[in-house]
Amino acid sequence: MNLKMKPILCIGLLFMVFITSGCWDRTEINDLAFILGTAFDVTEEGETLLSLQVAIPSSGMGGSGQQERFFVLSATGKNANEAFQKLQNQSSRRLFTSHRSVIFISEAFGKQGINEVLDVFTHDPRQRLKTYIMVVRGGQGQEVLRTKYPFEQVPTEAVKEMEALGGNLVATLRDFFIEATSEGINPVTGVIEEDVHSTSLKGTKNKLFSLMGSAVFKDLKVVGFLDQEETNGLLWATNRMKKGRVTTYLPQYGGSVGVIIDHSKRKITSQVNGDAIKVTIQVQGQASLVENNTHLDVSRPNNLELIQKSMEKSVEMEIRKLLVKVQKIYKVDSIGIGQDIYRNDPKAWKQLKNQWDRKYPEVEVSIRADLSINGAGMAGAPLQLKDKEVMK
Repeated sequence: MNLKMKPILCIGLLFMVFITSGCWDRTEINDLAFILGTAFDVTEEGETLLSLQVAIPSSGMGGSGQQERFFVLSATGKNANEAFQKLQNQSSRRLFTSHRSVIFISEAFGKQGINEVLDVFTHDPRQRLKTYIMVVRGGQGQEVLRTKYPFEQVPTEAVKEMEALGGNLVATLRDFFIEATSEGINPVTGVIEEDVHSTSLKGTKNKLFSLMGSAVFKDLKVVGFLDQEETNGLLWATNRMKKGRVTTYLPQYGGSVGVIIDHSKRKITSQVNGDAIKVTIQVQGQASLVENNTHLDVSRPNNLELIQKSMEKSVEMEIRKLLVKVQKIYKVDSIGIGQDIYRNDPKAWKQLKNQWDRKYPEVEVSIRADLSINGAGMAGAPLQLKDKEVMK
């Protein structure tokens, strides 16, 4: 190569590097509006009311500390996509969904079906599948977004922390998608409700919310609700019980005993014999004693065994109450009995699939719980009792 051509070649190569290495289509963080939560409601005219909770960027100037952390945008449309486009037109920044932590579905919106909403989420790769999805019972989702929760900067963060504490049903978009598209099971979500009002020292009242059971879906529509006890049964029956509490009442011994679940597992066994379908649900758990209001000295093996048997009956009763609701009243397989048959006996499921709605309520279900209680040796009898009052 001619030596005179080398400098020209080097300059050309450098020029190519400069023009090809830049992020010409990048989006600066200052051009984004971070969505923290989304709510879907329905108007009286039947249109979709979409609300977004958007983070307000910090000024970084060391203000008074009273700066608002979020604001809520709302718009209506014939569908979610149209409403979202209207909200984008209201914003000076591009709406960014990848930081969203919770999606709220109002009861009214859920009862008419959420297929349209799921269609948006499944086709947009920017949607986080770890986003929680919840039903707002008896109210509007946009009101939950507007609530100023005292412990957290934004209400969606409060819901996220409450879910992480355990003891409640947790459902993400991923969980919902899997159950909605799987054989022999219907999806469920957590439920949130407006609860008591807190009162500040100045006398002002703030709305609060609490996690209150779960919502049952069929054909992507809300068909009913489970209370907290029934939801506990659902957690046991679907292998989701994490750090829950169980209380058993022993009136003949003067009170109640409470434990916290440390570990649990569930096993479903199904048998199909012609038209007869029998299912056994077995649950096992390890728990720690946290409360003893009875006259029993729980450090004694015979008393501990008595309490364990009572605890097991309480768990079995929670699962039985769940079954009455979902199997006999709603007639929705939220536990996954059909799913177990599909996995273990595909030929039988092929015959049952098209008539499962009729067969499922007739399934005979047996329940067996086996709990062990740890830490009872240090608890002994209640300290307020005199020695003669303690039952040893």
